Amino acid sequence: MPRIIPNLWFDTQAEEAAEFYVSVFPNSRVVEVSRYTEAGPGPAGSVMVVDFELDGQPFTAINGGPQFPFTEAVSLLVECADQAEIDHYWDALTAGGEEVQCGWLKDRFGFSWQVCPAGMGEVLNDPDPERARRAVEAMFGMKKLDVAALRRRNSRWHFVGPLPNRRRGWCQTPGRADRGPLTLRPPPARTRPHRRPGRRRHGPHLVG
Repeated sequence: MPRIIPNLWFDTQAEEAAEFYVSVFPNSRVVEVSRYTEAGPGPAGSVMVVDFELDGQPFTAINGGPQFPFTEAVSLLVECADQAEIDHYWDALTAGGEEVQCGWLKDRFGFSWQVCPAGMGEVLNDPDPERARRAVEAMFGMKKLDVAALRRRNSRWHFVGPLPNRRRGWCQTPGRADRGPLTLRPPPARTRPHRRPGRRRHGPHLVG
């Protein structure tokens, strides 16, 4: 089966960009650098093509001149496991670049990236239209995505503590998005306090 290899067109910064990208992502390396010869069209000895890998994914960068600058029409999406990963890659890729909106950024070479949490589609495509609307609204107000804030806006529950339900003998605890789903647990036992002989005490008593 043929491989699909993204090819990034730079003016003259292909090698610099490749070295920067492999410094950001783990398990990455520059594989090969090819140079122009006397045949041109670039100056003889200058970098023509750089083959590199980002976490095992092959890429090619070419120095082709200023004719085709990058636009947001093409970007690479970095899917992150948690907020710490989002913070790490956002800070690394925006260094010398530009924060945009909704998790998008431009790096120092003008190339666009999206830094997003894994499972973002589940939040934006929630079957509850109101929850999906709140999440999208929150996202459009952000540059770097805040996972906890997105989940709070997406959740129908807000943590307010245990709610007693004596009829069923359970306490219902509405889950907050960053604390997990709705949980049920037994209510705390209510016991009769120890009394000293001859003393009358008002207070909690055993509920039969």
